[in-house]
Amino acid sequence: MYVLKMVNGKLYIGFTNDIRKRVKEHHNAEVFTTKKFLPVKLIYYECYLSNEDARQRELMLKKFGSSYSHLKHRITNSIKGLQGREHPELDNG
Repeated sequence: MYVLKMVNGKLYIGFTNDIRKRVKEHHNAEVFTTKKFLPVKLIYYECYLSNEDARQRELMLKKFGSSYSHLKHRITNSIKGLQGREHPELDNG
């Protein structure tokens, strides 16, 4: 499960079994939902052994405002871009 910050300041939530490939697809405008809002920046991700666990987490964040609000609160500085460790190997594809 991962979170991208789009150029318009909004967040995009998705899940994948290959985060490097998926982030590269976002950067290359191959993802319909984000291609109009480039550049995007990977600001958060969670790793799961089970694809179903990742999918459930993504759906929980999209369906339940309290889960989404809690995550936004936890990563406030990352959203603002003020601090947080960079992951160039993931961010630049």
